[in-house]
Amino acid sequence: MSNSFSDLYSKMLKDVFLDLARQQLEQGADALICADAYAEQGKPDFTLAYLLLIDASDDVKRDIFARSYEQRATLSEQKANDFSIQFHRAFPMIKVEAQKDRQAAQQIRQGKRVRSQQKTISINFAGPQ
Repeated sequence: MSNSFSDLYSKMLKDVFLDLARQQLEQGADALICADAYAEQGKPDFTLAYLLLIDASDDVKRDIFARSYEQRATLSEQKANDFSIQFHRAFPMIKVEAQKDRQAAQQIRQGKRVRSQQKTISINFAGPQ
């Protein structure tokens, strides 16, 4: 089994993200610049789409991809703190998701497959029986 960037992470991505990235590249966008910009915005799905379409070293790709998760964690924690001030209560589930993002970033930096984790909250839409 290969441990290339593509082999490790391509299955995480929905085709719609790759399609959007390809469209942008066809219009002349630079994939590395786009990947870096989406990483700074904390958007791992878009970041990954561009990284899968460029020719760069796996180390560079892992660094950018991990940074997207770290940034999303930071932004989530900031949002949880803002909500706590605004609504005068804690938002622990947002912080749990941020913690999962930090773990994903660590796994990526180590060249490991990101473990899929279920969402913390499970909701039953069936209603009363």
